[in-house]
Formats: sequence, C-alpha cells, structure tokens
Amino acid sequence: MKKSKYFQYISNRICLMAVLVLLGLLIQTVEHIVLVVQKDAALWKVFLYMGITVVYLLTVWFWLIVPYKRSERMIQRFLEGHIIIESSDFDEVLLTPSIRRQMEATDKILKSPQMIDINRRQAQYLALQNQINPHFLYNTLESIRGEALIAGLDSVADMTEALAKFFRYTITKVENLVCVEEELDNCETYFRIQQYRFGDRLKLHIAYEEEDKDIIMSCGIPKLTLQPILENSIIHGTERKVGTSNLRIKFECTKKRLIIRISDDGVGMRIEALAELNDRLSRNDNNITGEEGKKGGIALTNVNNRIHLIFGEEYGMHVYSIPGKGTDVEITIPITSLSDYDEMEHLRGNQKKDGVR
Repeated sequence: MKKSKYFQYISNRICLMAVLVLLGLLIQTVEHIVLVVQKDAALWKVFLYMGITVVYLLTVWFWLIVPYKRSERMIQRFLEGHIIIESSDFDEVLLTPSIRRQMEATDKILKSPQMIDINRRQAQYLALQNQINPHFLYNTLESIRGEALIAGLDSVADMTEALAKFFRYTITKVENLVCVEEELDNCETYFRIQQYRFGDRLKLHIAYEEEDKDIIMSCGIPKLTLQPILENSIIHGTERKVGTSNLRIKFECTKKRLIIRISDDGVGMRIEALAELNDRLSRNDNNITGEEGKKGGIALTNVNNRIHLIFGEEYGMHVYSIPGKGTDVEITIPITSLSDYDEMEHLRGNQKKDGVR
C-alpha cells in the first residue's frame, strides 16, 4: 500500500502528534468536568488540567509553531534568491544542526569571491551577446545624420547624434561601475531625445550642493542606474499628465553614503501597488506582474538587484508615491570612487587565487 505523501514530511508528523496530545488533554479536562458535576472529583483537578492545557498550547505556539513559520519564510526567501542571511536568523528558527550547517555552507559558497566572479562574467557575457553588430548601428545613424544635414534638417541631425551617443554608452561599455558624471551625462542625452517628443512640456532639474560636486561626480555607480528610472518616470508619470511635467534628480551626501532621489510630479501610484513594489524590492524579487509590472516594476527591481550585487543588501532603492501628486525613487549607494572599487576587486581576485592554492 502506497504511503500518504502528507506523512512523508516530519513536520506534518510532529503536527499530528501535537494534535493528538492536545486531544488527550482536552478529553481528560472534559472527563474531570463531568466528574465534578457528578461530585465524584475535586474541582482543583479540573483547573489543573485546564492550566496544563493552556501552558501546552502557549508552549507549542511560541516554541514550535512561530519559529517553524519563521524558518519557512527564511527558506522561501533563500529559494527566491535572497542569499544574504544573517547568522542571527539561524539562531531564531527551528532547524536541525545538520540543516543549519548545510544552509550556512550554501550561503558561504554563494557569497564566495569565486561565485561572485562567475556571476559577473555571466552578466558581461550576456551584455556582449546583446551587442549585435553595434558598428552597423552607429554607421547607419551617422549616415542618417549626414543626409539630414545635407537636407537642412538640423533637428533630425541633432536627434540622430544624441541617439547614437545614447546607444554607444548603453551598448559598448560593459563595466560594473561608472562615475556619476558619466551616468548623469547619459541621462541628459536621453532627456534631450525625449524633448523632441515632448518639447517644452518636459523639464529636467538637477540639484546638488556645489561644495559636494567633486565627491558626487566622481562617485562610482552601477552603469544604467539613473536612466531606466528617469525613463520609468516619463512613461508612467509624464505621459499620463496634462500640462508641464517636471523631473528632478537630487544628490545628497552623508559621511559614507550618496543618496539620489529621482522625482516626478506625475500621476503617482496606488497605495496597494506601491506597498507591493517596495516589498518586492526588499526581497530581490524579479517576478513582477500585473499593474506593478506595467508601472515599471521590472526596471526598478533590475536596478535594485544590481546595486545589491555590487554594494550589498544595506544599499538599494525605496519608492515613495502619492496618487495624483507624483513619485520619488530614492537610491542609496556608498561613496566609493572607481579607484577604490578597482582596489576592492583586486583584493577579491587575490582571495580567489589564495582559495585555488
């Protein structure tokens, strides 16, 4: 006879035994209540069994069920790709020593310099794979620009030049980090292209403290961090708004962090969609569907995940929005120059070599 799949899991067997013990206690309590009514037993025995039952229920709930549910959530996050797990998380969940050691070993492997290097190489390979003969694209755009200049179509020539510059930055450079100045220049190129469509309806404002300019502009940032968010603000905020729309990129420095806030005064997001998006951003979840996906959730999670991969889980993105007022996307990254990042990568490479030896 084939065994039930339900009882192949030890957790389900433990639940069954717990229920059976509880039923036994309840039966004993009811039996003593009947005896008390019939005056064949002392009342204190009823209260004793009732007290034991309550203590048993509280113990099972707080000592078994709550930690077990927490471990289920932690494992689910691990399966969804959230590989950064604090050691304190293991101390609070109901895991056997062998399972704990297994998860710690797996987490250590996933965060090892070798695995990080493999993931980085895969990303670079995919980026190179997507470069479908870029020179053909540039030459074609340059031909269009030349024809436009001959025909006296200066606006077409300017837009074609901006488009070529945008594609050159997007396609050819596969570095993990660029400086903020390069990223901001790409945003201005993209905005210049969009202005041919929206005209004076669309305005871009860039703000920072002048005394912090050198630090901000030289700070390392994952390539294509700002432009996708700017594009998201235009598509899902500006396009749906009547009248002039303002986009704002504001930089703020703390001692160790650079805070970038990209704002629009568009239509905003529903409270439910905003909460779901921020929840997915906190869990590194790429599975964006429905309204959230239509509102640019995929682009935002892509940027957020790349920030996590390069800088760690303590950095990333959070979205604020008020329906009918607009949306703010706040990005937090460490103040790191490209030379500092290269030195860090060099140390990782040495660690990798030492591990091979």
